[in-house]
Amino acid sequence: MKNTLIAPSVLAADFANLQRDIEMVNSSAADWFHIDIMDGVFAPNISFGMPVLEAITKHAKKTIDVHLMIVDPDRYIKTFKDLGADILTVHYEACTHLHRTLQAIKAEGMKAGVALNPHTNIDLLEDVIIDIDMVCLMSVNPGFGGQSFIENTYSKIEKLKALINKKGASTIIEIDGGVTNKNAVQLVQAGADVLVAGNYVFKAENPTHTIADLKKITSI
Repeated sequence: MKNTLIAPSVLAADFANLQRDIEMVNSSAADWFHIDIMDGVFAPNISFGMPVLEAITKHAKKTIDVHLMIVDPDRYIKTFKDLGADILTVHYEACTHLHRTLQAIKAEGMKAGVALNPHTNIDLLEDVIIDIDMVCLMSVNPGFGGQSFIENTYSKIEKLKALINKKGASTIIEIDGGVTNKNAVQLVQAGADVLVAGNYVFKAENPTHTIADLKKITSI
């Protein structure tokens, strides 16, 4: 049986009740916290800064999966380690020297992730896939929660899985954007290992139940 990891996206939490929402995830069947950091330059939105991330990691009891949607992420690698990140994902499109960035993340003791925008081709990772712990495929355009899912994502997952297998890499695949109970099973069947869910979880009537349901239907 496949243990699909569920990573609620804190960007969709209620910021006025952040501690409550963090504790809800702690006590739920979720596996990770997914935290988007945006600078208003790389992505057309500004999200959390360092103090908010520090407040989150103080209460969070699960793996901290930090997704940097920022230009020049190398400047902050050590900072995010110090703030408690377990996995640090940078965007392919934001890194001039991706291999060096990946090495710098690993040197700090974190897992290294690479995110791809919807229009970015899987083939561009061929030379570095062996050095990547996780690839995050954006299934919406970066910037805002609540967008509709891009259908091309399924074939992109399959193509990425084939590349991982061809290279003998142990890279896992994360899907970020528009994940619900309507597409979760198909995403996992295509080869996804981690599902990020934002509004679908935090705007649900019963977020704990929604997480448990996602976990259950994707254990296939």
